[in-house]
Amino acid sequence: MFGPKSHLTARKGHLFLEDVDLIGLAEKFGTPLYATSEARLRANISAYHGAFPDADKYFAVKANGNLTVLRIAAQEGMGADVFSLGELYVARLAGVPKERILYNGNSKSEADHRMALQAGVRMSVDSREELEYLSKTARDLGREAEILFRVNPDVSPKTHPKIATGLRTSKFGIPAEQVAGTYQRAVGLAGIKPLGLHCHIGSQILDVSPFVEAMKKMMDIAGAVVAAGCEIGIIDIGGGLGIQYNPDAPAPTPADLAAGVLPVFKERCYELGIAPKLILEPGRSIVADTTVMLTRVNVVKRAHVNFAACDAGFNVLARPMLYDSYHHVLVANRAGSPAEETYTVVGPICETGDVLAKERLLPKLERGDVLAFLDAGAYGFSMASQYNGQPRPAEVLVFGGEAELTRRAEDPSALLAGQRIPARLI
Repeated sequence: MFGPKSHLTARKGHLFLEDVDLIGLAEKFGTPLYATSEARLRANISAYHGAFPDADKYFAVKANGNLTVLRIAAQEGMGADVFSLGELYVARLAGVPKERILYNGNSKSEADHRMALQAGVRMSVDSREELEYLSKTARDLGREAEILFRVNPDVSPKTHPKIATGLRTSKFGIPAEQVAGTYQRAVGLAGIKPLGLHCHIGSQILDVSPFVEAMKKMMDIAGAVVAAGCEIGIIDIGGGLGIQYNPDAPAPTPADLAAGVLPVFKERCYELGIAPKLILEPGRSIVADTTVMLTRVNVVKRAHVNFAACDAGFNVLARPMLYDSYHHVLVANRAGSPAEETYTVVGPICETGDVLAKERLLPKLERGDVLAFLDAGAYGFSMASQYNGQPRPAEVLVFGGEAELTRRAEDPSALLAGQRIPARLI
């Protein structure tokens, strides 16, 4: 029924995650709710270790910043790709060693630089200008910044334009032709220790060929850096491998990615006489399919289309609104029932764009049914908001037949956090 999603099964009309009845979870913890399979998470990480045994894998924290998820990733030997002070904080709290954290970003403030330097983590430098700012801050603190150079390789990743990050027009990275000169500048710059190169071409990429093209361009740039008399100890090719959101759109595996990029990497390293450490930054392909988002139907309205209005909207799962993204939908309390009618699933938010799924053929719905949105573990809760005064939902971790709360649901008091009324208005 669910193809390779062996952690999801239908039993006696209910949808199960591992050995936990999702309807029981919805009744216990309420909806909306995010539920994650620990076994699937560990298996996905293991697949990367098997495909890239000699490479380091840094989990992209932006995909899912749940502390428990990060703890499991750390236990499984993953580092962390972080994009903010907050992500750095939770990665360290989860037990990720500082030596396996890369602080990324195209717009770092002096506070970002200071915190990263004080935490002793590496940084990805996004521009010549940032290099100079970082050098000054490192000198002021009496620290040395270990850095990679974020490269813009000008590769089309064949994905949604809003998540394509390696195009020449992207805001990310140093133009390829400027990297060798910038690297040379860094070698003699006080407070700076250049270690290698970094790129990231985009997200939800369903074709290995753009990664192969990016690896070729990265190795060309590495060649220019070596020819300029500099040493390279790290090549970080980022993440971006897509997953199978739609049952009709299969995705490559980590093994497929390895089969494409490793021969290029090894051959060019041999030709250049270098032996850098390879790093990858998977996020979505690690965590997306581990998680389902549960939402309860409040009303079925028959209008120009059949609307199933639920208690989760784009405040809970923003991807469909942002990117017209597809998430497969199952009726968790009617698992295995035949599809009868077509519904457009919408949320409670006062925006016309609050549509989670368009024209889906589902079993006949009624008030109280629980819908399961699959593959919600990446950019799900991490993009959730309190818009329209909606507190954010709970998250639970499933292991075997047990479910444990990893983030409690917010109550309305969360909407007041950090707020104050000036005394003169009281």
